[in-house]
Amino acid sequence: MIIEVDGEIHNSTQERDAARTDVLNKLGFEVIRFTNEQVLNDHDTVLASIKSRVASIPSPVEREAEGEAKTIEVFTTRPDTIFGVSFVTLAPEHELVTEITTAEQKAAVDEYVIKAKNRSERERQADVNKITGVFTGAYVEHPFTGKPIPVWVGDYVLAGYGTGAVMAVPAHDVRDYKFAKHFGLALPQVIEPTTAHSFDEDAWGEKEGKMINSDFLNGLEVKAAIKKAIEEIEKKEIGKGKINYRLRDAVFGRQRYWGEPIPVYYKNGVPHVLPEDELPLRLPEVDKFLPTEDGEPPLARAKDWKYKGQFEYEHTTMPGWAGSSWYFLRYMDANNEKEFVSKNAVDYWQQVDLYLGGSEHATGHLLYVRFWTMFLKDRGFINFDEPAKKLINQGMIQGRSNYTYWVAPMLVRPGDTDFNELKRIFVTKSIAELLEKKDSETYFKIEKVIKENIASTYGANSDIHLTSFNITKSHVDVNIVHNDTLSIDEFIKWRPEFKSAIFEKEENGEFICGWEVEKMSKSKWNVVSPDDICVKFGADTLRLYEMFLGPLELSKPWNTNGITGVAGFLKKLWRLFNIQEDGSAKVNAEAPTKDELKTLHKTIKKITDDIDRFSFNTSVSSFMICVNELTDLKCNKKSVLEQLLVLISPYAPHITEELWEKLGNTESIAFAPFPMFNEEFVKESSFNYPVSFNGKVRFNVEFDLSLSKEDVEKEILALQQTGTYLDGKAPKKVIVVPGKIINIVV
Repeated sequence: MIIEVDGEIHNSTQERDAARTDVLNKLGFEVIRFTNEQVLNDHDTVLASIKSRVASIPSPVEREAEGEAKTIEVFTTRPDTIFGVSFVTLAPEHELVTEITTAEQKAAVDEYVIKAKNRSERERQADVNKITGVFTGAYVEHPFTGKPIPVWVGDYVLAGYGTGAVMAVPAHDVRDYKFAKHFGLALPQVIEPTTAHSFDEDAWGEKEGKMINSDFLNGLEVKAAIKKAIEEIEKKEIGKGKINYRLRDAVFGRQRYWGEPIPVYYKNGVPHVLPEDELPLRLPEVDKFLPTEDGEPPLARAKDWKYKGQFEYEHTTMPGWAGSSWYFLRYMDANNEKEFVSKNAVDYWQQVDLYLGGSEHATGHLLYVRFWTMFLKDRGFINFDEPAKKLINQGMIQGRSNYTYWVAPMLVRPGDTDFNELKRIFVTKSIAELLEKKDSETYFKIEKVIKENIASTYGANSDIHLTSFNITKSHVDVNIVHNDTLSIDEFIKWRPEFKSAIFEKEENGEFICGWEVEKMSKSKWNVVSPDDICVKFGADTLRLYEMFLGPLELSKPWNTNGITGVAGFLKKLWRLFNIQEDGSAKVNAEAPTKDELKTLHKTIKKITDDIDRFSFNTSVSSFMICVNELTDLKCNKKSVLEQLLVLISPYAPHITEELWEKLGNTESIAFAPFPMFNEEFVKESSFNYPVSFNGKVRFNVEFDLSLSKEDVEKEILALQQTGTYLDGKAPKKVIVVPGKIINIVV
């Protein structure tokens, strides 16, 4: 606790006081502030206030003496943040809630617990925006600092997860943060983020950064701090490191038509499984693929669909992952009518060599396919327990959001607080940034615009007063933003309520939006339709650009700012073929030059290696380099261009198929053999040697690589340039490293 007495100097620095208080709160201190007048004229009240604050926190010794001390066991995945704990939260169902609640808080806690228990865990997990809780009046002792930590009850903590108790670290956990902000609790920061982050807006929940305000953990990276914290906790015998696995129950039935029917019928309400010789159970015809009027699944619509004409079938169907957990085995022996796969077939084909898919889908799907595969192995049907030899998770394509900045004025009007008639004022990014830096000239400029807006709306003699204003931001549809420049006409079509809005633009007349990378979401207006890209640039451009964004396994922000470069590459490729008015390609059958073959074969080698490594982004770069080099060489040799098309065809199948046909080929490019790399075509026949005198490079000279060291020495000593640098002196030694350097020691 910090007690601060403010003198007259603080009257003009209230903002600084507030900022300092915020920092102290984040460090876990409570600040009590009194004025000089209060201390001098009413010191009894001041002392009573301080004593009441201190007395309200009983010491651990006092609690233990009264027999009230209890131990609250918590489970945490972030022991590194233990010095950032500012409160503990119990689930309403926790057994200690009734035992530790003080008499003063009992009524409030009892009422809260009753209300919380009437909400299901699913409701409590889903309703993240509804923040509720109540203080128990009790405190726990911090295991390392000994500080008293208040204990709260909150329904965001679930009795069934962990121990039903949470050590709340609000600066580094989102739900704890919202709870602390709502109830005005301290937010002590114990991790220095790796990127710019505002704790005034949100928690830093990433497992990245350097530990601060954390005693023996200070200076450690988060991952190292987690390990160190567990070691210290176990050394003090106050906890134990443990690995927990949490698996959600699989809901097998689906309330829909599509999917395998579950082979179960009901006799007198008791489920019975169909005998094997009556399988498979096939989907019946239905009039609509919709639930019935009384909420039954679509299969309940089927007429006379009953087992032996009298017993109701199960109306839910199996989920998608039921079939997808074993269909790879069925592919091995698809026509076998006696078993799902024969032993001979599965022994021959074995596992899937490569499984590639998005991390979320692949993780969810593979979770079940691995279970099923292990089960089938245990039962002796197959001879392996993992479905795939190799897994690659393709990275998620993230959205690149744009947003507009607009002015939110604080206005006062006697007896009237409705200012909806005012025009919305939008400001371009540079103005927003200057306002954030508190640039006075920009501030007064926007203040003038606001006042003019008030005068034009309510009259020059209006009694509305502007007290201050803030800049806020809102997401805008990325499809009406091009290279971060907003199309104001398209914006007004999208949001007609702003047709009279004021737009404060850049000096060049553009309106620039802000941006950030987020998960693609309709609510953030950053979803890009592939159809729109295909209409504007073509499907091949979309395919190539998506690969060009970055390595396959990494998440990448979708950004159409560079898509024109890929579109330009395809146009350049097209121009290599000299398409005539009749649609044919004008190429010749001459033998390729040495340089043309070198360009082609180094590209063949690079693309072959890239495909083996799934490095598709570097393939696109290689195609661009190759096309540029062939353009510079003015290459129009059919033998070179045909092989280039085959190389590019897996990446851009549409344009390559069309050009392939224009070259006179009648069979699809899909059947053309993949080009083979020939090392002979990329070997260098000569080398441009750097020539040094006493280790200092003086000039370069090119010699054929077939020359021996002795021949190179003769050639170099015969050069006029060499004679100039020798200046009549005989060289002591000539060092020749073939294909690397020549050094003459004088």
